[in-house]
Amino acid sequence: MTESKDPQVQQEHPGLFAGVLSLVKNLVGLIANRIELASLELSEVGGNLIKFQVLFAVTAIALWFAVAFWSVLLVFLAWNAWGWKILLVLGLFFSLVAVIVGWRAYALLSQGKLSLPLTMAELRKDRDALL
Repeated sequence: MTESKDPQVQQEHPGLFAGVLSLVKNLVGLIANRIELASLELSEVGGNLIKFQVLFAVTAIALWFAVAFWSVLLVFLAWNAWGWKILLVLGLFFSLVAVIVGWRAYALLSQGKLSLPLTMAELRKDRDALL
């Protein structure tokens, strides 16, 4: 078979090399797009994570001081009337507070603010398209 010298015919049938080159260019563009999306989401997640860590640290320090001072005051005032039972009441109270705080932290994390939702959705779409 002879090759046609007409440029219009060659553009209609670009050949294997040109097709592979086009596919590679599209894949590189897709990968660059996904990396850009992930970096944007990671910057947002990083900001939220830093805010969360600072809030947690300040709250933990304040809570420890409050617990220590209020506990000492309460034990000092109630020891003559209740004796060791005041320690039991304080232990139960602070256990309840710990459960409530833990539940709130879990609720905050389960909202998905640290999970890169847009990037993961795009990667799932890419996986489904390839498979």
